[in-house]
Amino acid sequence: MSTVWGRAEQLDFRSRVRGCLLGGGIGDTLGAGASGAPPEPGSAPEEPDLVAVHGRRGAVTWATQLTLFTVDGLIRAQIRRDRGHWHPPTDIHRAHLRWYATQHDWGPDERRADNGWLAMEEWLYARRDPPLPLLLGLGDERMGTRAEPKNPRARDAGALPRSAPFGLLVGWEPELVGLLAAECAVHTHGHPAACLSASAYAVIVHGLARRAPLEAAVGEALKLLAGGPGHEPVSAALGRALEGVRAGVPDVHRVAALAGAGGAENALAVAVYCALVAEDVRHGLSLATSGPTARAAAPLCGALLGTWHGETALPPLWLAELEGRATLLELADDLAMELTQPQALHGGGTGEDAWLRRYPVG
Repeated sequence: MSTVWGRAEQLDFRSRVRGCLLGGGIGDTLGAGASGAPPEPGSAPEEPDLVAVHGRRGAVTWATQLTLFTVDGLIRAQIRRDRGHWHPPTDIHRAHLRWYATQHDWGPDERRADNGWLAMEEWLYARRDPPLPLLLGLGDERMGTRAEPKNPRARDAGALPRSAPFGLLVGWEPELVGLLAAECAVHTHGHPAACLSASAYAVIVHGLARRAPLEAAVGEALKLLAGGPGHEPVSAALGRALEGVRAGVPDVHRVAALAGAGGAENALAVAVYCALVAEDVRHGLSLATSGPTARAAAPLCGALLGTWHGETALPPLWLAELEGRATLLELADDLAMELTQPQALHGGGTGEDAWLRRYPVG
């Protein structure tokens, strides 16, 4: 993609970035309120609606919190790149440690102006049922690597929601997007199926952000997975999702079959299937929240649909009650500006200090 952005391109990209973050948030709150029970024989997907979780309608979970901090880390990584000190996995790891600091009452208080604006958002300090591998993986400052991953047996989908923002790096090649997602997944989830599912998910979002059809984006992810060590479970799960699309009218029982016994690759398959067969965002999320992987698959599906169709495709009544909507929008717009107009933000101009106060890089 060209590095010269026209006005129409910028508006389209901003809509997709907003759609990715807001769609993921909507899926997150819907998934949190879903029962997760297997479908009854002959049942159809119910129209989803926001229910009270964590004390209010529209509340989000750790998945959205951690996604926000991932975006914060990506922006800081981009700033460091222009200053010649660039290692994105380290910046993402530092951002995730900042999220971890919001999840406990001991240690230094992150609510400091010199720590960036996101750490001052009080609502992010609520603990929303983070999976144990996240807490264990980020419980010390050692960064997991592909050679020495954290939690090598962790196979759940906990690394996937936060991988969506990597797909918004549309100036990168898909191979590099997938590599970054995998390198950051092992900070908490070291099982090959988990980190490769995160990699494939980021590549799929990347295709959508570049305006490719979803099936083509899935094909790109399968191509990059092929032949790599440990890819078989993830490739097979995505293959089953594509086969399900071609098998006939979508139903909740096919969703349950794709969900299988759980795991990151099956949550990814459910999300992809539901997005592919969706008549609109409501229909896609009604399917994604209908089975046992609802809590894992719904945020993934929401981000896919939001990136694919843009923010205006998201149901306004759900957006109206979404917790943290203003923060999600603000961060989405900041990421879109950073990726399309970096020189105007930190190219030595008079306003540079204001941007660096928002995203300090030390």
